Amino acid sequence: MKFPTTFSLKQIAEIIGATFEGPEDFPVLGMNEIHVVTEGDIVFVDHPKYYDKALESKATIILINKKVDCPKGKALLVSNDPFRDFNTLTHYFRPFEEANKTIASSAIIGKNTVLQPNVFIGNNVLIGDNCRIHSNVSIYDNCVIGNNVTIHAGSVLGGDAFYYKNRPEGYDKLLSGGRVVIEDNVDIGALCTIDKGVTGDTTIGKGTKLDNQVHVGHDTMIGKKCLIASQTGIAGCVIIEDEVTIWGQVGTNSGITIGKKAVIMGQTGVTKSVAGGKSYFGTPIAESREKFKQMAYIKQIPELIKKIDAKLP
Repeated sequence: MKFPTTFSLKQIAEIIGATFEGPEDFPVLGMNEIHVVTEGDIVFVDHPKYYDKALESKATIILINKKVDCPKGKALLVSNDPFRDFNTLTHYFRPFEEANKTIASSAIIGKNTVLQPNVFIGNNVLIGDNCRIHSNVSIYDNCVIGNNVTIHAGSVLGGDAFYYKNRPEGYDKLLSGGRVVIEDNVDIGALCTIDKGVTGDTTIGKGTKLDNQVHVGHDTMIGKKCLIASQTGIAGCVIIEDEVTIWGQVGTNSGITIGKKAVIMGQTGVTKSVAGGKSYFGTPIAESREKFKQMAYIKQIPELIKKIDAKLP
């Protein structure tokens, strides 16, 4: 998430009530999670295990819960609760805004786009030309929809990320201030759910087709011309490269990459990153030919046991 204008380090510190290390006029351009940060961004870290990763990231402002040596060219925001203060910034720069009607007055809808009855369009949504949005679709604030997109009934775009911190008093939610971006010529089936990014974008690339009941987690990036079948669950921060085929009832771990033109067969658990151009099956995931060989060997075990037992005295 980029801020509407450049803020100073001192200004950000005053918003969250933190101390800072660095020039008070140090420029702050935005805030992001560690996998999408760029120069001028704030990233937060609240566990020593991840201090080095945050300090060495592309972020130039580190929101941290302990004063540490600051790398050259970077600045610190020192807070007793970085998670809480990251939420404070999200609320400050992208607060929840009540919609003033079923189709928000700030939404922009392109030529020849059809909205069927009971569609909800939130604030600052941008929808391109020649789209078909079927009944009971909800498109939350700040979503961007390209041209020639079809979204079938009951789908929800822009729901919050499933991201919580476990505290003694219960789970504390990380607020979501990102977007969903749907590129041109995408089809989205009925009852799909696509969560917005925490601070960045959840993106579905040009020409990709989603079957019914597909879930896409926060900050996931799906490439061009992918096919994703029904009841697939894609976790947050996943990268799916171009022309990937995913068959039904597949589930993925977060933070993994599926390479270009890979084929993931039905009911596979994608537990790790996999290279492109190959077919995969099973849980844990393996190349499909190897997995089928393993299954064939397993089927032979009872017969082998019988043969061994027959030879025993």
